[in-house]
Amino acid sequence: MKVTGMAGMERAMTQTEKGVLINLEVIPNSKKTEIPAGYNEWRKSVVVRVKSPPSRGKANSEIVKEMEKLLGRKVEIVKGVTSSNKQVIVYSASIDEVLEKLGNIENPR
Repeated sequence: MKVTGMAGMERAMTQTEKGVLINLEVIPNSKKTEIPAGYNEWRKSVVVRVKSPPSRGKANSEIVKEMEKLLGRKVEIVKGVTSSNKQVIVYSASIDEVLEKLGNIENPR
């Protein structure tokens, strides 16, 4: 996996009428939760690390909860519920807004 900084992260996003679709690569069982933890150029996905295990929906719940808190919008997983490669939608948002919020954090957790 080639993970870089945040440059190019907009390539993981698609604007739709409902909001922004974001391709995620999730790494569960991490020491700390980081959203975003980087950008995977090859998969064109935002890398997300979560403390929760990938069992019984725990990691998915943590992703949605933390992204909603960070972005201030409703977030839903639309693809990849049982995969580490997921797609989420951030409702009523623009790509610029999402990029600004993802780029202006210090990963305090």
